Amino acid sequence: MSEILLSNEIIIYLFTQTILFILLFIAFYFSTFIIKNWDYEKTTSKQYKLEKTSYLVILIIFFTLIVKIFLFPYFAYSLDNLSHIIPGAMCAAGVIKANNYGEILLALKLIILFCIGVWLIINSLDLKEKTYPYTKKKFGFYIFIFALILIETTLDILYLSNISTKEPVMCCSVIFGVNSTGTKIPFNLSIPMLIGLFYLIYLLTIFTNIQKQKTLNFIINLFFLYIAYYAVTYFFSTYIYQLPTHQCPFCMLQKEYYFIGYFIWLTLFFGTFFAIASFVVPKFINKDLNYAFIYSIIFNSIFVFLCSFYLLRYYLVNGVLL
Repeated sequence: MSEILLSNEIIIYLFTQTILFILLFIAFYFSTFIIKNWDYEKTTSKQYKLEKTSYLVILIIFFTLIVKIFLFPYFAYSLDNLSHIIPGAMCAAGVIKANNYGEILLALKLIILFCIGVWLIINSLDLKEKTYPYTKKKFGFYIFIFALILIETTLDILYLSNISTKEPVMCCSVIFGVNSTGTKIPFNLSIPMLIGLFYLIYLLTIFTNIQKQKTLNFIINLFFLYIAYYAVTYFFSTYIYQLPTHQCPFCMLQKEYYFIGYFIWLTLFFGTFFAIASFVVPKFINKDLNYAFIYSIIFNSIFVFLCSFYLLRYYLVNGVLL
């Protein structure tokens, strides 16, 4: 355990997390006070002080949440580096499964990222209005995000302090190996059916985004996120690694593959995020995000292009498919 906690990447990660948590806790304290007393229509000195306080709190929240966004890929990078000291691990896949907290923590971090994005959009729209009509809502939503971050911080400690450097973990070839591919792909789909469904749903995301059908677009993009994960892991990744037996969503994050995994997964994340935002944000503030539909198409298209590029490049160079 000490070897894990004393590694350079984890020290930097935990130090940054600690500083951010302190700032977020300060913002949480003042947020509860602002929600309780905010009334923009009043012209009292108390309201004036609240407005000045809210500017400072918004600045703290904005800064810390932006850093949290950049901290997520660093967390993935840190786990990948830990694979060098954990027996059996070849990449972050084995490190994530080193104990029962890893996968829960990773899922929670992704949920927090989606929530942060929504908060940033609401905050931006609120600051553009003269009367700051969404102030109470955005601070209320921030309190929800802070509760998630509190859970995340607890899981961070539990996860990192319970990784053993003595017991071997499963490597990615065991977790995502070709021998178990058929049992792990949803709906018992074959690889050709999975890839056909992948491109079909992608076309549906374009259609629903163009039509600006918020609810249907939200559902289709979530399904696309689900199918895309399996398509990349069990098909497109083999063309990135140029090895039919190497199936893994994490190894592509390594420098041997020019860190292309960060671009692939981030474009998928942003494509799905803007589809979700176009549905969720209007529920909060009754305001449509027409630009979100365009961004969703752009990022989903970049994601599909990156995946298809490795497939086409391999075929053009070798004349065959894996």
